[in-house]
This record gives sequence, structure tokens and C-alpha cells, in this order.
Amino acid sequence: MLRTHTCGELRLTDVNKTVTLTGWVQRTRDKGSLLWIDLRDRYGITQLFLEEGKTETAALDTARKVGREFVLKVEGTVVERLSKNDKMPTGDIEIKVTSIAILNPSKVPPFTIEENTDGGDDLRMKYRYLDLRRNPVRENLQLRHKMAQQTRIYLDSLNFIEVETPVLIKSTPEGARDFVVPSRMNPGEFYALPQSPQTFKQLLMVSGFDRYYQIVKCFRDEDLRADRQPEFTQIDCEMAFITQEDILTTFEGLVRHLFKTVKGIDMPSVPHISYADAMKYYGSDKPDTRFEMKFVELNSVAQGKGFQVFDSAELVVGICAQGCAEYTRKQLDELTEFVKRPQIGAKGLVYVQCKADGTFKSTVDKFYSSDDLKQWATKFNAKPGDLLLILAGEKAKTQKALNELRLKMGEQLGLRDKNKFSALWVIDFPLLEWNEETNRWHAMHHPFTSPKREDLHLLDSNPGAVRANAYDMVINGTEVGGGSIRIHDRPTQQLMFTKLGFSDDEAKKQFGFLMDAFEYGAPPHGGIAFGFDRLCSLFGGADSIRDFIAFPKNNAGRDMMIDTPSTISQEQLDELGIVVKEKK
Repeated sequence: MLRTHTCGELRLTDVNKTVTLTGWVQRTRDKGSLLWIDLRDRYGITQLFLEEGKTETAALDTARKVGREFVLKVEGTVVERLSKNDKMPTGDIEIKVTSIAILNPSKVPPFTIEENTDGGDDLRMKYRYLDLRRNPVRENLQLRHKMAQQTRIYLDSLNFIEVETPVLIKSTPEGARDFVVPSRMNPGEFYALPQSPQTFKQLLMVSGFDRYYQIVKCFRDEDLRADRQPEFTQIDCEMAFITQEDILTTFEGLVRHLFKTVKGIDMPSVPHISYADAMKYYGSDKPDTRFEMKFVELNSVAQGKGFQVFDSAELVVGICAQGCAEYTRKQLDELTEFVKRPQIGAKGLVYVQCKADGTFKSTVDKFYSSDDLKQWATKFNAKPGDLLLILAGEKAKTQKALNELRLKMGEQLGLRDKNKFSALWVIDFPLLEWNEETNRWHAMHHPFTSPKREDLHLLDSNPGAVRANAYDMVINGTEVGGGSIRIHDRPTQQLMFTKLGFSDDEAKKQFGFLMDAFEYGAPPHGGIAFGFDRLCSLFGGADSIRDFIAFPKNNAGRDMMIDTPSTISQEQLDELGIVVKEKK
């Protein structure tokens, strides 16, 4: 080893030891007769000290040549610092340098390698290998490592076996778009990169591996945003001979284990809520339950009073913002403009201020008496000083808009603390959802999700009412994992494909191997997959998963560092039998 110690481990107990350190130059301070260098590695920073007349001239001459990010090897003695730095673990000591060697010089970096850098996103992504030297980024990857480690420890303790599934698989048009890979040995044919190992983990259940997991790369060629990447990682799990409750218990245990071992948080038991109730009370299938502010429906007390907006609405619904009655007209106008934004889609906002003196002020005073408004306040359990915010219109759109308003109010009132965690199981999702563009039913989760047996009779008469044995884990308004009990018999799976618009030939071509397997003693089984990158960003208190991926892509799906995707040579294209057409 070139070093005897790291730059983060020396303490007062090491005084008088002769040590050798290696690392990168964080900064230098030359005061003429005195010279200090902060040396950094992955483990921390140690201060080096050189003094005119006491340090070898050769060492001083070398030290004065170094700049930021030079790679050094330094020998010296550990001494107690006169001026201690209690903000550094190594702040009680410094190294009195006897020799110094430049292992590699460095160009001036394009941005500062500090906690808070002056580099923008694109610049940092282009020089990601430099960005990774920064403490916050390094700590994010260390958090990711610890979470992967603890996941394996927990699942191993429950007899799960880690199995690798293929990366070159078959393209399936259902779901997100596939990344496809041409095969040179099979001209005109393509592999696809897996969107998930779904069919393989089901086949493992048929094979008798009753408890499987994999921390696995998945690939989706879809539009991106802060919490999406073209390649991402899942904690992928499957169990056989279980009920839905067994899965919820097991993987609630995993999440609680991670919170305890990684964050030091004792997480309470995770409550369950049906999809229908989640939409009714929060307008979202991934509600943020760090704060209450549930929806209250007002159809029964607000309609029939001559206010056409409410009278013609499918749903009149609102939230109570506690202590906000004194919002100014400007603040209320801003909320109105917020809900009228095209991406929110509401036509307007009605508010009721519950004044401290027991009176009410509202935008609809001329339609509703004080007694009417008092009745509304009672439904909300509103107190003097509270503010009622009400929307009306078509049910689904109004719920969606009010959810956005609820989250905005939660943000404004400081109720969405990143250091507070609230988890929820959302269960009983609809099996199918209608797609207006394709004019047919689509699986809300995927085609292998089992319908609830008691709802099977509705598949022909009322497909939208059929519930699935499906469940999502939601933490702080983010879906971090989802899964279902699977179909495990051929007739039900064929029926499902039929309802989704597959012909018998299409179903056989794409998934015949799975249905064949179901005829060889497939056990009842189900599973779940957690978005590992999302979990890491949640634990790290960040909005973007990019901060927890060593070499992420940007919003256009490009790797700025290696400049990919890129064109390939004509020779490669000819070998593959591929002709590239310009997109019109």
C-alpha cells in the first residue's frame, strides 16, 4: 500500500506516529514562512503543515508547485494542532511533513470540488468523475451502498435467494417502450432490454424457487424527468405459496429494517388504504400523508342554491387549510391562478375565510347565507382562523386539481418536512383502465395481475369495476414500490389477454412460454418491486434520483460525459443489416 492511513482516520491518540498519506489537494494556504495543504480522500480531509527552516527544502519546493486536485503522497509525523477545528473529525491534529511527492498533477478543475460547488448540472455531468469527489455526492453513493447491503441482509435472513435473470430478452409492446438490441447472428431479429424481470421471476416460482430477489437494472425508453432514468434499478422480489397479506407484512418489514439500520428511525406499522378511499380523500393514488388536510365532499350542502358552477358539477370538494383565514387577496389570487394553470386544469377556486370572530367571508356570499357557510365549516371541522378552499367540476379532473392544491398548501405551510416519513399501503387498485387513444382497456399494473376472485363475474358486464390483487407502497407522496398477486393458471391468463385486446396468436407469440409453464404445476405466487433509486433519494432527502446514481443521464437521456447515445459506423450498420432513415 502507498499509504499507512486514510485522510479521515487520524486522531489525537495517533500523535507522534510516523504516517504516509495519499490523496487529492483540496486547497493550499501559503503564508510565506508557513504552508498548509488540505489533503482529501474518500474518507475525509487531513491538514498538512510545512514550515520554512524546519521542513526539508525539497519538500517545501514541491509543496509550492502543487495546485487543486494534484495527487500527492506525503510522509510526516502526527502532531497536535494549536488551532483546532471542531468541524472536522481530524481537526485536532495535523501532519508535520517530512517528504512530499506529486503522484500526478491536475489541470485546474472546471468547477470547485466543494460541498457547494459553482458548477451547473450539465458541467458537473460532463465531468462526473470530478463531481463524484464532492462530499455530498460521495455520501449519496455510500447511502446507496448501505441500503443495498441492508436489503440483502434482510432478505437473506428470510431465505430469499438472489438469482440473476437475462438482460437480452424478448420485446413486448405492452407498457413502456423497449430498448431494442439488434442480433448480428440472427439478421433482422432483435432482443429487448428488460423493463422488469416480470416473466422470469414468475417462471422461477414455477421452478420451485419460492423466495427470489434481485437488485436489478431495468430499461425503459420513455420521456424522462427528475425521478426517471432510461436505466434504473429495482429491488425485485417474488414469493410463492403466500397471500397478499404475507407480501405486505414481509416487505413492510424490509422498509422498516432499512429505516432502522440506515436512518436510525423506528417506523410505525404501515396503515392500509383502498385505492377508492385514496382518491376520495386525497385525489391521488400516492397520497402524501405527512399532513392531514383530507378532502371533504360538499355536494349535499352546496348544490341546489342557484350557484350554477356548483349545481352543474359532478363533484364539489374542498380542503381546510388551518390558520390561513387571514390570507391576503393577493395570496388568494395566486392560489386561484395556480389551480387555473393548464397542467392543473381547474376553472376557478372558491374560498371561505372562517374569521376569528365567528363570521365568514366568501367569494360566493351572494348565493350562500352565513348559516350555509357555517354548515360547510362544520363538515370540514373548521375552526375560527381556518381557510376553506373548494373546487368543482368533473370528478376525476377535480380530484386531481385539488390534490395539486393540497400539496401546494402543504408546502406553503411547511408540512412536507423531508426529515419526516409517512408510509402507506394503497390496495385494491382497479384491474383495468380505459385508454381513450387506443379505445380499449389496458392493465393498470400489467397483464399478469390477478383479479379479485369475487369481482371476476364483472369482467364482461363492468370491467372498470373489477379490483386487482395489487398494492403500492407510498412514502411521503412518492410511490416507492408496487406489486400484485399474479395469475397462475392458463385459462385466467388467456381470459386476461382477451380482455386486453390480444388475439390468441398475439398472446401465444408474446407469452406462450409463460402460459405453457402454468400447465406444469404453477404455484400461487405474487411479488413486488421497489424503485431502488427512488428509495435512496427519499432516504437522502433529495428530489432527484440522479444524485444517487454514479453516472446518470440527463433529461434527454444523454450521458454528457461519454456523449451517448451516438451514431455507429456504416460498417457496423451493414453487418447488422440496418438502414437508418432520417426522421421527418
